[in-house]
Amino acid sequence: MSTIQHSEPLRWAQLLFFALLVRPLVWLVLGVNLRGGKRLPARGPAIVAANHNSHLDALVLMALCPLGRLHRLRPVAAADYFIKNRLLAWFALRIIGILPLERQAPSNGRDPLAGLQRALEGGDILLIFPEGTRGEPEAPGRLRPGVTHLARRVPAAPVVPVHMEGLGKALPRGEALLVPFICDIWVGQPVFWQGDKESMMQDLETWLCRPHPEG
Repeated sequence: MSTIQHSEPLRWAQLLFFALLVRPLVWLVLGVNLRGGKRLPARGPAIVAANHNSHLDALVLMALCPLGRLHRLRPVAAADYFIKNRLLAWFALRIIGILPLERQAPSNGRDPLAGLQRALEGGDILLIFPEGTRGEPEAPGRLRPGVTHLARRVPAAPVVPVHMEGLGKALPRGEALLVPFICDIWVGQPVFWQGDKESMMQDLETWLCRPHPEG
């Protein structure tokens, strides 16, 4: 999958899509107030963990990435949703560059996090939404612990928490019409695996579930 994403023609297609469509949409139509942007990782291995209210979330965060590094930023997305038909699967895998994740435990005994671990070990930056699914507009959801399992496997990878507001109103779940709405983004200090899952989850929840004007 990574070799497909990194092939030269597809890399150019991704660059053009983000340069000509996504970035103008984010910066001109929506508008972004970014705080703590220098904390976003420039290189992998690293994990960006953000709250999730809209299909725009991943695109907006990817628009903050330098175009030259975009191919190393890999959104983790639900396989049952994004691989459900051939056209959507082609676009999600080859243009967006997602890493599909099975939300249900595989019946064949395969490790669902193996591909994500390989991507981290290969120097990619993973974009993860620990809530697992889009919730109600601007309402925090319960975090799932998968991000801590990845951090335990690749402890050198920082987990950078990000809180976003506004996108749940610009394009909420179930809606197809985009409403221009300013997006506020706060980037927190990196969190590293220290051997305590509960402590790490608490640190992430502090950032992901509420705004941080001091950020």
